[in-house]
Amino acid sequence: MALPQVCVCYLTRWSDGTLQVLLGRKKKGLGLGNIVGLGGKLEAGETPVQAMVREIEEESGLSVAEADLSPRGVLTYLFPYREAWSQESTVFVCAEWEGIPRESDELDPEWFDVAALPVDEMWDDARHWLPGVLTGTQVRATFTFGEDLATVVERS
Repeated sequence: MALPQVCVCYLTRWSDGTLQVLLGRKKKGLGLGNIVGLGGKLEAGETPVQAMVREIEEESGLSVAEADLSPRGVLTYLFPYREAWSQESTVFVCAEWEGIPRESDELDPEWFDVAALPVDEMWDDARHWLPGVLTGTQVRATFTFGEDLATVVERS
């Protein structure tokens, strides 16, 4: 069975010599309360790139060109105790956009220093791959979450 397809993007910038990433606290839906990257589900007929451009605008008000999205890999999330949450996510990083981030009904964007990512407030898998992705590493991994639906119990 094919997993639902989603996408996530981490917008980065340099500020006073420090690499920063745009994240936000999730205000509704899956991951409520967690700090997350911008992203969401692909709509019918959309490619991950098209969905990412749409999701960035919806969630932050920023405009991103498809050509500026840098694909960084694919993550598979398995939730054996709530299979409807299982999904496959295409990961992007982007350093070029237009506009000023604004709050949406999904999240309130905020810049964080990459050297001090708030991984204790993110999905448990982020600590394993996000720092590398933000500095140029490609990722292909599967994370299985435990009965609490929050803790990674297996990764490959």
